[in-house]
Amino acid sequence: MEFHCHTRASKDSLTDPSALLTLARRRGITHLAITDHNTTSGALEAQKIDPQLVIVGEEIMTTKGEILAAFMIEEIPAGLPPDEVIDRLREQGAFISVSHPFDSMRSGGWKESDLLDILPLVDAIEVYNSRCMRTRFNREAQDFAEKHNIPGTVGSDAHAAFEVGRSLLQLPQFNGPDELRQVIRQGVPVTRWSPPWIHLTSRYATVTKKFHKRS
Repeated sequence: MEFHCHTRASKDSLTDPSALLTLARRRGITHLAITDHNTTSGALEAQKIDPQLVIVGEEIMTTKGEILAAFMIEEIPAGLPPDEVIDRLREQGAFISVSHPFDSMRSGGWKESDLLDILPLVDAIEVYNSRCMRTRFNREAQDFAEKHNIPGTVGSDAHAAFEVGRSLLQLPQFNGPDELRQVIRQGVPVTRWSPPWIHLTSRYATVTKKFHKRS
């Protein structure tokens, strides 16, 4: 399962949903959680194309850090307190994780004290993110998960189709968030780091989107 992947269902985006899904299938991925920043629109569009493959998710910016959710029904806006976001996700039955918790180079990173506050309320934390530019960020997340006996997820954080599958979890067969919670500890991580130049793809997409809006 690829937990952390982005797409945009629009012509001015870098990642075309159809190309992304085709590549995911080619690479043997059976569950792809699409988790765009603060929206489920791209995931919903992709799910229409391949409902068996795509899990609707969202990467939600809270007032303390980012939360990563899968199996979502309703979109949640950015800027809410973490406990409110988690309450809304639990009402939906979503699987709740925490994005790159110790990545201090991103605005979505967490202070350890804030992370400890929500730890009893989440299903997992992300212990490996391919786009973390410093290896210690992932190492700190893994150490934290082991210390507090919390399951770990991994993800490519793919912003372009060619990144899909760089990091994923090999899991027993499951259907839905409840079964995922049951098997998550059996996951076998398969990880691959993304070099810093890959971040240029995100910058290119941002610039291109702004250009199209102005034209």
